[in-house]
Amino acid sequence: MTVDPVCGMQVDPATAKHVLEHEGARYAFCCGGCLTKFKADPNRYLEKTAAPAPVPGARYTCPMHPEVLSHGPADCPLCGMALVAIVGAGGGDDPAGSAELADLARRLWIGVALSMPLLVLAMSPMVGVHELFGLQPRPRGWIELVLGTPVVLWVGWPILRKFCFSLAHRALNMYTLIGLGVGLAYLFSLAAVLFPGLFPPAFREHDGAVGTYFEAAAVIVTLVMLGDYLQLRAMGQTGQAIQQLLKLAPNLAWRLRGDGSEEQVPLERVAVGDRLRVKPGEKVPVDGTVLDGASRVDESMLTGEPVPVDKAAGSKVVGASVNGNGALLIRAERVGVDTLLARIVHMVAEAQRTRAPIQKLADSIAAYFVQIVVAIAIATALAWWFFGPEPRLTYALLNAVAVLIIACPCAVGLATPISMTVAMGQGARAGILFRNAEAIERMRDIDTVVVDKTGTLTLGHPALTDFVAVGMPENEALALVVGVEQLSEHPIALALVEGAKLRGLMPRPAGAFEAINGLGVQADLDGKRVLVGSRKFLEQRGVDTKHWEERAEAWRADAKTVVFFAVDGAAAGIAAVADPIKDSSREAIAVLKKSGVRIVMLSGDARSTVEAVARQLGIDEALAEVLPEDKAGHVKRLQAEGRKVAMAGDGINDAPALAQADVGIAMGTGTDVAMESAGMTLVKGDLRGIARAAALSRATMRNIRQNLAFAFGYNALGIPLAAGVLYPAFGLLLSPIFAGAAMALSSVSVVSNALRLNHLKL
Repeated sequence: MTVDPVCGMQVDPATAKHVLEHEGARYAFCCGGCLTKFKADPNRYLEKTAAPAPVPGARYTCPMHPEVLSHGPADCPLCGMALVAIVGAGGGDDPAGSAELADLARRLWIGVALSMPLLVLAMSPMVGVHELFGLQPRPRGWIELVLGTPVVLWVGWPILRKFCFSLAHRALNMYTLIGLGVGLAYLFSLAAVLFPGLFPPAFREHDGAVGTYFEAAAVIVTLVMLGDYLQLRAMGQTGQAIQQLLKLAPNLAWRLRGDGSEEQVPLERVAVGDRLRVKPGEKVPVDGTVLDGASRVDESMLTGEPVPVDKAAGSKVVGASVNGNGALLIRAERVGVDTLLARIVHMVAEAQRTRAPIQKLADSIAAYFVQIVVAIAIATALAWWFFGPEPRLTYALLNAVAVLIIACPCAVGLATPISMTVAMGQGARAGILFRNAEAIERMRDIDTVVVDKTGTLTLGHPALTDFVAVGMPENEALALVVGVEQLSEHPIALALVEGAKLRGLMPRPAGAFEAINGLGVQADLDGKRVLVGSRKFLEQRGVDTKHWEERAEAWRADAKTVVFFAVDGAAAGIAAVADPIKDSSREAIAVLKKSGVRIVMLSGDARSTVEAVARQLGIDEALAEVLPEDKAGHVKRLQAEGRKVAMAGDGINDAPALAQADVGIAMGTGTDVAMESAGMTLVKGDLRGIARAAALSRATMRNIRQNLAFAFGYNALGIPLAAGVLYPAFGLLLSPIFAGAAMALSSVSVVSNALRLNHLKL
């Protein structure tokens, strides 16, 4: 890929076309009018390429148009705004953005230095000082020209360049309006100084002089630069949460050599399988498993959970968490871009480039906004020309310029994406990862939460608690059971195998293994056909389990999962497995119910076990013996009842239901497939994150509504004032200078309001 020197966008050297990403697909197009057409129908006007991935190496995007990507700093061809760094795409720092901020500051201060004396000189007649320093109107006009020209042409060069670009490529935007207003005021004033005799009486003041408006043009440029400076500075704070995450990872790690000695190596040299020493107080360098040692590890920076977690041999540790007082020896399992920290940064950075449905309102208005404003400005000029007081043409010019300046749509365009960007960063700090902006918006309306039991409400690490066999010794029966279950990845199977190992039994090899999803498994072992699974599974194969039901019901009443097994067609015994309920589940369910959310639990376990768990947690509705393929159907049923459903799960079998739900919620402790299917991931797998996510969603949507109300209300009020609607009754007019100040402050106010989300307590 190469970079277009004009617009800074990617160019495919094979086709000489620009590349743009939109809604997960990449498009190729020619720079020009097709950009405007793109907003209406991308599939019609652009050639969709085969690659759905983002532009490789892209590090910059537009906050108002996240589909625009670039390798380097540039201006957005759609709105003219400076592209901002995609946090996490190329490191934590953005030297190009810092250089641009420094350039804006330099231009701003020079603009202020030249505009202030220009403003004093031009405004003196309004306070009765008609000959400040003895200057007559014509010499004063030349001094204003000397002061105002550098401000308009050098300080305002970024504005003029974007204005020309918008006209050349027929992509009208806010800089079209600013450029028109400033250009009209400056060119009129320039002509008034150089060729005053060309102007008819309608343009002359009462003393016969032609008025100049260098101060208006210069002050507007300075105010726009002030707004851009404050806006770019504030935009840098929107990625603050991810910037902090990027800085969490340590730069060095202690790696053990083959002889047991230690060496300190850069983090990028750590490979999967390396043994690493984590000393007290140090950060864990990568994701891995503890091989030796014990300590308490603070994972709050990634999970939002303030209580340190006990770690011992066999425990999982996460990169960037902080070790306590103990020393740990860990084995590296995920390094580089595969660590949880790197995945969090990537997910949040990608999510910040997505659009919420509410953004469509602003987009549909912005698509025609500039044309409407230009039409209003022309109508304003004509009205003052034909019906205004003398000098009519001067009033027509000033009020048309005021309309063009005050109607800048920047605040409208920023209202939604800036709040979404801040909210996603805030969520990341609390261990809540949103996959896209739509998930944030939808989370506000959730009234039903469907939860899987194993791994979601429970720890997902069941243990064998009871085992009874008939017709053979217990250890012999257990050896047969685990010989079959060792080939299964189900949590209950793992619990049986682990329980057998604790009794000193090693599984023997089995053949002809078959797993029936959601029911059980079967295999041949020592010449016997062994079935292990639910009562329904065995009964389907003609095995009578009635004489075990009384004992099974007693275990289920204690919230234990019962497993039946049979040998050669005859029931041989039962086992009980208990999966402890998470400490956080009770609090999470109570908080959700208090907020009016209905809780529905789905599980493949027997009804009595599921009902026991439901009683302990106070769950509204519990559905038992639900097959994996039926979970999505239950979500559809609730949606058909008019409910907004969030589904929380952690396994591969939950993926269809997670995708079907209005918001899928994956446990960060679960499978990657579940996280890919969900709109939201709870890093620690703590269900209390659902209530926090709902609170964040409500606060974000409230913030967006405030931004939109302010932006639209500002334009609805400002445009009529700039057009002079109050003049007939009160004789009041809005100066272009005040219009410029209001325009700049509107954008800064929207960004500042969005940044308040950084202080939200979750």
